[in-house]
Amino acid sequence: MDSESLAAAGLLAALSRTAEIFAGLRHPFVRHEHISTFFPPAGVRVGLAFILPDGREVRFEVSLAAVGDAFQVEGSITAESETILALPRRALPDVRDALAVLDDYADEVAEAANRTIDQLLEEIV
Repeated sequence: MDSESLAAAGLLAALSRTAEIFAGLRHPFVRHEHISTFFPPAGVRVGLAFILPDGREVRFEVSLAAVGDAFQVEGSITAESETILALPRRALPDVRDALAVLDDYADEVAEAANRTIDQLLEEIV
C-alpha cells in the first residue's frame, strides 16, 4: 500500500473510532440524533445532538478538514447559539498527527457530555 492509501485507511479508522465514541453516549431523559456530515471542500463533522425537553439542541461534535497543506481539527459543545466548550482549532501538516488530535478531541468532548446535559437539565427544572 502506498502512503496515500495508508493515510486514507487511517482516516477511515479514526472516523469509525470517533463515531463509536459518540454512539456510546446516552442520557436516560434526553433523546439524541447522530451527526455525520461532510462539508466543502474536504471536511467531515461527526458527533451527537441531544434534544432537551425544552426543545433546545445540544451538539457534541468534532471535525477534521483538509485546508491547504494542513489538516484542521476542531471540537465543540454548543447549545443552540451558545458555545459551551470550544477546543482550540489545531492545524497539523501530517495526517497521522491530525488523527491523533481528532481522537483526543473526541474523548474530551464525549467526557464532558453527560455532565453538560445534567447541568442543562438542572437549569430547566
